[in-house]
Amino acid sequence: MSTQSPAGIDEPGASEAAPRSAETVDHPSRSDWFVRGASGLIGGPLGDHAAALDRPADRESRFWTAGRIVLALVCLTLALHWVQKSPCQDGAWQNNIQYTRMCYTDVLALYYAEGLNEGKVPYADHPVEYPVLTGYFMGALGLPVHALGADNPAINQGQWFYNLNALVLGALAVATVAVILSLRRRRPWDAALFALSPALVLTATVNWDLLAIGLAAFGLLAWARARPDRYALLLPGVAGVLIGLGGAAKMWPLFLLGPILVLALRAGKMLAGLVATATALVTLVAVNLPVAIPYRENWERFFDLNTTRPIDWGTLWYIGRYLDGRISPSSPGQLGPFEWLNANIPTLNWLSYLLFGLACLGVAGLALLAPRRPRLAQLAFLVVAAFLIFSKVWSQQFVLWLLPLAVLARPRWGAFLAWQVAEVCYFAAFYGELLGTAMSRPVFPEGVFVLASSLRLITVAVLCGFVIRDIMRPELDVVRHTYADDPDGGVLDGAPDAPWHQRWRARAAERPAEPVPV
Repeated sequence: MSTQSPAGIDEPGASEAAPRSAETVDHPSRSDWFVRGASGLIGGPLGDHAAALDRPADRESRFWTAGRIVLALVCLTLALHWVQKSPCQDGAWQNNIQYTRMCYTDVLALYYAEGLNEGKVPYADHPVEYPVLTGYFMGALGLPVHALGADNPAINQGQWFYNLNALVLGALAVATVAVILSLRRRRPWDAALFALSPALVLTATVNWDLLAIGLAAFGLLAWARARPDRYALLLPGVAGVLIGLGGAAKMWPLFLLGPILVLALRAGKMLAGLVATATALVTLVAVNLPVAIPYRENWERFFDLNTTRPIDWGTLWYIGRYLDGRISPSSPGQLGPFEWLNANIPTLNWLSYLLFGLACLGVAGLALLAPRRPRLAQLAFLVVAAFLIFSKVWSQQFVLWLLPLAVLARPRWGAFLAWQVAEVCYFAAFYGELLGTAMSRPVFPEGVFVLASSLRLITVAVLCGFVIRDIMRPELDVVRHTYADDPDGGVLDGAPDAPWHQRWRARAAERPAEPVPV
């Protein structure tokens, strides 16, 4: 049974939702059931006569607008992250402090492991385990620090390197929030999901993932700003360049190209989709060639490592290995199915690729069969989530990949916070595993870590289920309550489906239903 509040905002379980007018700015204390309930702690939802923080500037001048508050919040979150990592910043990791304080970061560790402290140039003097733009980034910040340290032996080079990276990566995180605010001008408080994310507090500088996230976010912004009558192909090209740069830093931004192409196919806007894809691939090749040709062996380190890695902690396959010995213990000398996969890594790789490929085909089918063309962020979230679910590696900082996409795809606080709680539990359990390995004795039973891993996987899968439901029942999509179509769609926003798709759906609607056998 459908229920609605007096303001016309859908309650949990509502079958239909009243769309908002184009001029309405969303207030979560009215539109989101979780925030509406939590707002009772501070007096209840925002009233009709309240002094709204997002009131247009021509009506009343205010400094603390919703956007500025959200930007201040992300700065506070990043400051808390810096404090959380501060016990490890001097690099004197005695008595496993990096695990007991949960402050380990690759940024500091790899300054020494990658030879930056010796002035080695990434790829030219030392193989790097990351895609090339991340290697360039490491060298661009690390080599000046080494040069400074050579002239000033008293400075702690590792600490300087970490703090310089923290400043740049923090700026990229703030820029990502600014992009979300730009994409959701009528829903500025959605960006607070990213700004206040516990996962951002814990993992912002564990690695260099915010570099790829910032580039991908600007790529989405460039795509969203494209219009058929204004820079019709220029901005899709710019979007492709930025997505290609993101893919040269961490490969996942390239997964955005699939949803762009499928949605462009349904809308009959393939030229824009092909331009974005082509420029992304050309950019990716252009960034890689200066390293791949002269330093091929060092460049291939990233691919070799990912091809030969066994099942990593916290993945679906890791959970399966644990269950191998609990559900059907094998005889001596025999391996359970997941343990066998771990011993046969090429088969594990192909199975992981196959499952991800099938998931992508499912997302493409969903995009074509949905009653209304899905939004770009919805499909992008599903594809990246599918990659993480079926991958043999799911590092703690990979949660950052999903954060902006989750905010854009389904800005609902309840399920989002449940996922974040699961991520925090996994973070703590993961450091318990690291500490136990370092001390050669377990900190807690293995089942605790497997449970935390399972909760993380389940909450991501539940978010995928909610996104799929919103696609199949677009009246439940809260972003469509505020926007007529897809604010991230660019040339697709407001465009009708292609004639071929309209004819196909019309024929499908006219086809008589098959009788049910008795």
